Amino acid sequence: MIFSCIRKLGLAALCVGIQSSCVVPDDTSRIAKIDPTAAAARKEMVGLSEADVRMCAGFPTATADAGQSGQIWTYKRIVQRGNLSIVVPTLAVGAIPAVGGSVNVAPGGYCDTQIRMVDGRVAEVAYAGDNNLPNRRDALCVSTVDACVTYARQHGQRPAAK
Repeated sequence: MIFSCIRKLGLAALCVGIQSSCVVPDDTSRIAKIDPTAAAARKEMVGLSEADVRMCAGFPTATADAGQSGQIWTYKRIVQRGNLSIVVPTLAVGAIPAVGGSVNVAPGGYCDTQIRMVDGRVAEVAYAGDNNLPNRRDALCVSTVDACVTYARQHGQRPAAK
């Protein structure tokens, strides 16, 4: 009887241990590296003209006047992925409370890519939102800036045509 209870407790502890190891921490900044394309955009897009950015990223979702700091263009991207949910059945062992729950793998997220324009040129690129993946930071922002990184590499940072 006692051996049976110990076995059930051990099984419950094993289930909880396995389940907790599947959880991705909210802040992955210490483990995950920044996505290389997102990092490249922060450097290589600087100097592109407003027309260049419209060519490679399209028209911004929103704009805001930042006074002497120029204008901030925002490109919003919402990612709704097919989620994989793993449900662990509830297991009650004697006086031990019920153990169970679920794990959600690859949830969706969103990215606000923000581009600061000063005198008609990109001065800064930044990212905001729930935009990290378990193994890459700012990864949900890549689809907004990847064409601009390519565009900047192909066209260089030339003065705007008059």
